[in-house]
Amino acid sequence: MAVYNYDVVVLGSGPAGEGAAMSAAKSGRKVAVVDSRKLVGGNCTHLGTIPSKALRHSVRQILQFNTNPMFRQIGEPRWFSFPDVLKSAEKVIAKQVASRTGYYARNRVDLFVGRASFADQHTIEVLGHNGVVERLVTKQVVIATGSRPYRPADVDFSHPRIYDSDTILTLSHTPRRLIIYGAGVIGCEYASIFSGLGVLVDLIDNRDQLLSFLDREISDALSYHLRTNNVLIRHNEEYERIEGLDHGVVLHLKSGKKIKADALLWCNGRTGNTDQLALENIGLEANSRGQVAVDKHYRTSVANVYAAGDVIGWPSLASAAYDQGRSAAANMAEHMGYEGWHFVDDVPTGIYTIPEISSVGKSEQELTQAKVPYEVGKAFFKSMARAQISNERAGMLKILFHRETLELLGVHCFGYQASEIVHIGQAIMNQQGEANSIKYFINTTFNYPTMAEAYRVAAFDGLNRLF
Repeated sequence: MAVYNYDVVVLGSGPAGEGAAMSAAKSGRKVAVVDSRKLVGGNCTHLGTIPSKALRHSVRQILQFNTNPMFRQIGEPRWFSFPDVLKSAEKVIAKQVASRTGYYARNRVDLFVGRASFADQHTIEVLGHNGVVERLVTKQVVIATGSRPYRPADVDFSHPRIYDSDTILTLSHTPRRLIIYGAGVIGCEYASIFSGLGVLVDLIDNRDQLLSFLDREISDALSYHLRTNNVLIRHNEEYERIEGLDHGVVLHLKSGKKIKADALLWCNGRTGNTDQLALENIGLEANSRGQVAVDKHYRTSVANVYAAGDVIGWPSLASAAYDQGRSAAANMAEHMGYEGWHFVDDVPTGIYTIPEISSVGKSEQELTQAKVPYEVGKAFFKSMARAQISNERAGMLKILFHRETLELLGVHCFGYQASEIVHIGQAIMNQQGEANSIKYFINTTFNYPTMAEAYRVAAFDGLNRLF
């Protein structure tokens, strides 16, 4: 058995693993990364964020072509199959893998392919695909193995018409009607993608409101746009059983309803990838969803073992995972005088539906419950020159600010480039004292025409409500 010595071993090459590995390598430590895939990038690159966002982009382009009268000079509206659209995503995945492989090579990080497990708290065993076992002896470990779709035992995922958010990327046809069970972020994003391809979608929500963590007005706007694109949203429903047929599937709900479709996509929860790590060998235990508990320094209950990304739970976003991985590695090296550690809690929400959604800070519900005297400023995209030029007039920017201090308290955006626009507000919210004020938007000259100038419009709208 080959034995190798390292300062840090990172389990997983997704955003959290990459962030930890790069941070550790740049502090002068000898680093190895272990991943079960031959290609780096983790589930984010191969199954999650990158494929779904690339799919969304392609579908959005199709919708633009089909709904813009100018393109009628080129040809009639066209509909594309899901496999055709998926090809564009595969090209992006390949480019991402190439970029990330280069990062590891430039930073002299060793890559091991195989299934990793703990022999003890300083020893990782890697079972390669060829059956060969290699042993990595290390001072510190970062668990960044990510997550996978939660699969309840009573759902037959081996049936050819029942998919989860990983296996949906193997779909070889375009269903006429699709049931999406679970109306979280992933469920809503795929509802947008498939409805944009002309598929009739039944979106099953266990709750009474879509994405209840969002500002209520933004959530209502999402519901409206999904419904206008042939998505039938069924709230407060739970499955009793799922029946697979030869050429379709029937969803039996506890309310007594039966829904038949060509296929079903399960999007209800995720599970941390910890079941094969042999955590019991180091006295570490995952919760019922496979997640590992950490403190604000990303340390587990085992002194030299850290964890980051989806495997620790909230917020389960690629953006946050990368920063969590970097922070975990920086915290490890604090005794070496290496700075850069921080607890990642300033995380904007980015939801890539059509149109997209992004927010940061407090919602109206939260401010009302806390009895904070706030005011609202809005800019509707239908009046913005850049949105009119782009023919992307759906949506708005909403800013929430303190009535007395004018401190910016929350930014909520729905529509074209929402996930980009939100960062301007995020930057101002992170300023101290008087620098965090909506006066910034009044006193700053924005390029015209841009989507960013929505902040100026919203700020004037909000100030006009004061008395």
